[in-house]
Amino acid sequence: MSTLPALLDHLRANRDFVANVVAWERIPARPGRYAPLPDSVDPRLAAALRERDIDQLYSHQAAAIEAVERGQNVVVATATASGKSLVYTLPVLSRLAADPAARALYLFPTKALAHDQEAETAAIIAAARLPVAVHTYDGDTPRGKRSSIRAGGGILITNPDMLHAGILPFHPSWRSLFGRLEYVVVDEIHTYRGVFGSHVANVLRRLQRLCRFYGSDPLFICASATIANPREHAERLIERSFMLVDESHNGAPQGRKDFILYNPPIIDEELGLRSSTVLAAKDAALTFLAQDIQTIVFARARQTVELLL
Repeated sequence: MSTLPALLDHLRANRDFVANVVAWERIPARPGRYAPLPDSVDPRLAAALRERDIDQLYSHQAAAIEAVERGQNVVVATATASGKSLVYTLPVLSRLAADPAARALYLFPTKALAHDQEAETAAIIAAARLPVAVHTYDGDTPRGKRSSIRAGGGILITNPDMLHAGILPFHPSWRSLFGRLEYVVVDEIHTYRGVFGSHVANVLRRLQRLCRFYGSDPLFICASATIANPREHAERLIERSFMLVDESHNGAPQGRKDFILYNPPIIDEELGLRSSTVLAAKDAALTFLAQDIQTIVFARARQTVELLL
């Protein structure tokens, strides 16, 4: 079994492989940058984090949480696995633990993401023994539970379509939510583009109008993949000013990365035809898998994935 760096060095020495490489960029490893937990974090929550071996934050997490505590709307656009969820989990749970009447609304683009976040949030609440409830409200929520969720407190997790069709039109039944809403978390905002993004933007305008009607003015905490214009996108989507925490603030440690752009070899020089990109991807994957290196292959269509398998 070979290590990944050793295999990459072997590929770099392979003339046939390198002849078809258009670009090869290596980004060196980066150590983590850390900051202490803010004083605003509930002591019970801090203790639960320490049980998970988290006794400090990455610098970007601390900067974003401090901005939220200052009353700023924040959009976090850092790399995958950089801990974006803690940016909203810590201030929201700390605030709701201090004020049982306060409410928070989490929006996720899919029901699967919403249920995953409910499970993770519930686990943290249980570990910290916080008096905070968390509920998912979507099309799968049993009818018998819906009235108790509407009357209850804590965190409500849903998706834009359910907010549009199942919550906002029935706002008198949700007045305890709209009147006490302190935080709105909008995750995966990079998915809200085009026609769907325009729809979600108008849903969020309706949400804010109802909040004003019922007497609340929530802060918005947004999370995004590393897109080119996260702050501008958040501000157009929600029509508020935002503080940006992006990759330049990212304090999460990072291993070495190699980006290789590979062009399949030419099989017909007269016509300039190259071999199949699918076959090239298969060969590359087999090279890594033969050395027991974990490998993910992405394709544009399900049929292509099945062919690769």
